[in-house]
Amino acid sequence: MKYYTPISILVWLALIVLGILVKENDRIAKKQKTILYFTYIVVALAAFAEWLGVQLNGNTDCPPWVLIIVKLFDYCLTPIAGGAIILQFTTNSIWRKVIFALISFNTLYQIISCFTGWMLVIDSDNHYSHGPGYIVYIIVYMLIVVFAFFEFGIYGNNFRRQNRTSLFSIAFFCAVGIVMQELLGSEVRTAYITLTIGLTMLFIHYSEFSQLASDDRINEQMIRISEDALTGISSRYAYTAAMRELAALPSLPQDLIAFSIDINGLKNVNDNLGHNAGDELICGAADCISSVFGEYGDCYRTGGDEFIVLIRNNEDMIPTLESKLKQAAADWHGKKVASLSLSVGSAAVVGRPKLTAERLVAIADREMYKEKNEYYIKNGLAPRTR
Repeated sequence: MKYYTPISILVWLALIVLGILVKENDRIAKKQKTILYFTYIVVALAAFAEWLGVQLNGNTDCPPWVLIIVKLFDYCLTPIAGGAIILQFTTNSIWRKVIFALISFNTLYQIISCFTGWMLVIDSDNHYSHGPGYIVYIIVYMLIVVFAFFEFGIYGNNFRRQNRTSLFSIAFFCAVGIVMQELLGSEVRTAYITLTIGLTMLFIHYSEFSQLASDDRINEQMIRISEDALTGISSRYAYTAAMRELAALPSLPQDLIAFSIDINGLKNVNDNLGHNAGDELICGAADCISSVFGEYGDCYRTGGDEFIVLIRNNEDMIPTLESKLKQAAADWHGKKVASLSLSVGSAAVVGRPKLTAERLVAIADREMYKEKNEYYIKNGLAPRTR
């Protein structure tokens, strides 16, 4: 088996590289890193024990008891390596106890077998062969493999369907390598090279999943930031992002229209009825705005009682949309506030080829304040300006 020594060296080097990759990965939690390090160390030690056993097999200069101890470590560490792989995925304390019990039983069984010959039979030429009790070790080993598949299945539920297939493929690959060694005899040593390749693929899979999970968290945070917490329509953050995108265009779309909308009398509602009533008014305004403009474009709450709408439509639709909004506000009635009044201003890009997005909104804003001042004068209040 001249090939086995260079293969074993590559296995140990690969496990060292895996440890370095884990150390450099900031997305992996410290506790998870500890489990991964432990797994790689145990696999490396188990692979070394098996390699040493192969080297000592048939070596008449080696005392039989040395070969027995080496194989003891081999047969103890291999199930521990399988258990360590399971620990990478399971959070169930019951399964952890079951794995610990199996490993403890196997370790005790191997120690007793050193004196009884249940596991090993060594002939006069110092060659070892499996003893009559070797089947017990195989049963323990296969149970751990079954538990590993079971845990892979549970762990795979965290993934999207396409990621589960690759995960089960890795598990199948590792199982084939282990079974191949057991079925084809002592001249074939595939278990640890298979485990090491499997651990490498698991690390890649875990890193990919960590990145996907990180992307999902970022997307969720972006959604929360982009959605106004009170009204549910788009937030000022989303409005700023939209304005940034418009500013990056060579020119604004000719059918772009901006509406600036403000609630009339919100301060009086807050002062006289409380901020809960004011919040009801703001939500009512948002509902009216989104019901009228939602199918045409995007609605943003940019301040306490200030809203901006950006839509793509014909300029001739402006009076119709403003009229619909005023009617929706007139029809609205709250539990704490009886009525809703809105001031609206608009501006269209058409006919203004050099207009910027900020200037477009500023024109709509100016028109809205003209209407708001008319409302204040009509109701005997001081005109409001910015």
